[in-house]
Amino acid sequence: MTKVLVLYYSSYGHIEQMADAMAQGARDAGAQVDVLRVPETAPDAVVKAAHFKTDTAHDVIAGPEALKAYDAIIVGAPTRFGRMPGQMAAFWDTAGGLWMSGALHGKVGGAFTSTATQHGGQETTLLGIITNLLHFGLTIVGLDYG
Repeated sequence: MTKVLVLYYSSYGHIEQMADAMAQGARDAGAQVDVLRVPETAPDAVVKAAHFKTDTAHDVIAGPEALKAYDAIIVGAPTRFGRMPGQMAAFWDTAGGLWMSGALHGKVGGAFTSTATQHGGQETTLLGIITNLLHFGLTIVGLDYG
């Protein structure tokens, strides 16, 4: 059975909801799916003052080495000023060993994002996530217009 990871970061719960929808779609297609989040890197005072959603049903990923266990990795993150947020970038920045070893070569990758505004940087955020996945050797799979 195909093992899929939906890896996400969400400040307010919107991307978390999308991650759950992605996971359900993969399950409906017959995959075994885990949904994990990357660690929060914002200071506790910022998390509290900005009213980040801290209650979640999903565990924090143990670390980059956990990615090796999956056949496909779908990455979701909100748009922060036209790019992925620092929390997701920081996670990938710790995964250099996987890049060096080629541990993710040939796995399937995908990305999703959301933002609160039209023209808020969705495309550039997706391209940023996809660029990371390509550097790690993942094969990007998208949906056509059909």
